[in-house]
Amino acid sequence: MTGKPLWTPSEARVRGANLSRFMAALACRSGENFATYDELLAFSVRSPDLFWDALWDFCGVLAGEKGRTVLAEAAPMRNARFYPEARLSYAENLLRRNDDEPALIFWGEDRVKLTWSWAELNRTVARLQRAFARAGVAKGDRICAVVPNHPMAIAGLLAANSIGAIWSSCSPDFGERGILDRFGQIEPKLLLTCDAYDYGGKTHAMTAKIAAVLKELPTVSTAVVFHYTGDAQVMAGAIPHGVTFDDFVRGEADGPVSFARLPFDHPLYILYSSGTTGIPKCIVHRQGGILLKHLAEHVLNTDVKPGDRLFYFTTCGWMMWNWLVSGLAAGATLLLYDGSPFHPSERILFDYADAEGMGLFGTSAKYIDALKKTGWQPKDTHRLTALRSMMSTGSPLSDESFDFVYSAIKSDLHLASISGGTDICGCFVGGNPLSPVWRGEIQGPMLGMAVDVFDDAGHPVKGEKGELVCTRPFPSMPVMFWNDPDGRKYHAAYFERFDNIWCHGDFAEVTGHGGIIIHGRSDATLNPGGVRIGTAEIYAQVERIPEVLEALAIGQDWQGDVRVVLFVRLKDGVRLDDALMTRVKREIRDGASPRHVPARIIQVADIPRTKSGKITELAVRDIVHGRVVKNQEALANPEALKLYENITELKK
Repeated sequence: MTGKPLWTPSEARVRGANLSRFMAALACRSGENFATYDELLAFSVRSPDLFWDALWDFCGVLAGEKGRTVLAEAAPMRNARFYPEARLSYAENLLRRNDDEPALIFWGEDRVKLTWSWAELNRTVARLQRAFARAGVAKGDRICAVVPNHPMAIAGLLAANSIGAIWSSCSPDFGERGILDRFGQIEPKLLLTCDAYDYGGKTHAMTAKIAAVLKELPTVSTAVVFHYTGDAQVMAGAIPHGVTFDDFVRGEADGPVSFARLPFDHPLYILYSSGTTGIPKCIVHRQGGILLKHLAEHVLNTDVKPGDRLFYFTTCGWMMWNWLVSGLAAGATLLLYDGSPFHPSERILFDYADAEGMGLFGTSAKYIDALKKTGWQPKDTHRLTALRSMMSTGSPLSDESFDFVYSAIKSDLHLASISGGTDICGCFVGGNPLSPVWRGEIQGPMLGMAVDVFDDAGHPVKGEKGELVCTRPFPSMPVMFWNDPDGRKYHAAYFERFDNIWCHGDFAEVTGHGGIIIHGRSDATLNPGGVRIGTAEIYAQVERIPEVLEALAIGQDWQGDVRVVLFVRLKDGVRLDDALMTRVKREIRDGASPRHVPARIIQVADIPRTKSGKITELAVRDIVHGRVVKNQEALANPEALKLYENITELKK
């Protein structure tokens, strides 16, 4: 442990943090004192019933009944139940305000701007709720949506939950097969979509795609089209069962939302695994578990306060959209953005931040790295007066990106690198406003999460790489997988590696500061000569080189062993000559180790990524080994896979 932290919270910030107030309230309640975040974390893991119940009361969760049991532990771990007697409504907890202050602010690139008050959001949810019921949607029915990150998407989710229907969404850039691979498994009754969407300044029509999808979804009896950047009336007339939003809710009188208070474990929504190695898994999340987990992350770990302007750059096909929506329960105003984060220029999101008083800025590690490579420094052109926190996820945040945030964006900023997954619709590890930020490290486990790192034998290790695990139940474990009646797929996904221990599939390390470093996904871990290497360790070195825009590494089976192959996408006009190749290898050798140095480095024009922007090493590995990638519709740019077929350099 050398050097100094990049950021340490001021005494005033610590005093004003929600966490400080919560620790004081919990001390009175439990009889224990908490001087540090680590002490509170230890308590939350040791006494989960007391911790989660204190959070419920601190956040004022609205419920028809709470019940006396907080946690009914069981074996196996996935059968543990939180609040088995409670009845509540997720939507009610997000819609407790009903005034004229802004609830949702929306920018569609630089073309469309909208603001919905809390009152307007409530009115829209109420009208949708009644229209859903009139269309025959009942408790347990599925409502699917192909939607941009638009206020109407949030209204749709809340209206669905208010009557006990189950929501499921994807973004409009998904192809027909990608949509059907998801929604075709869950037999939806109603589909919500938009008439068109913009990306990079271009308008993309939706009519043909949605018409084709509906022909393969026979259970859908109503397809509702709202206006965004196209013609909703024309589209509604051209698709099966089509109706415009205005016609769908016509005649529904204004009135309050009627909230169905249902069990804690009642399904809220269905999310999907990335699906790059097969048909996506349908992950069913419980409404009470999501509400509590997100309240812990928003109110305590992220320090969201009523009236804060909370932003996350996401689409409705990524779990961070679901995470963002729950910010309403903390009283935040949500800043929604749809489109390219680099259109009309790299300044657009920072223009948004200044114009709307953004307090908390969430994005991906890839976005921060891409911004860094433009050479522009936001602090030189933007005030960012309100900005106090920045969050990053999607892939590991490199050391240099930590430096960039503090040197080029804002020096007094809580930078929270966070990591979790669609599987839990939340985080295992992330930030907290009471502790320092160290370069290249996630601050530590999130509250209530019994996170550890295990070696192959199942023993906890520190300062060594191993498997990220969670050893105790937590509220946002999935209820189930859809079409998995005996739970075998669920068990295989998380509990097969270690008995009754959630193994998440991340290759991780506990640092000397008690922080966490994620070295990549376990299934993408390289194993040359029997030594496990995380792909993120290689990317952290390569992407320091200005000519390299991004990289992707795989392990290629070769002569009875595995050799590391590195693909690089370079700046326009740059070629991978011997000099640049030597620099790449030297950077990796000096910054990581000789074992990390790739046996082959190959220039490519594009790197395949999922719809949520994550590069997909597994799909490339399959192509290189001559295997079929089963679900190319899960990729944003499936055509890029052809670049990896029959590469001569990989045959020698």
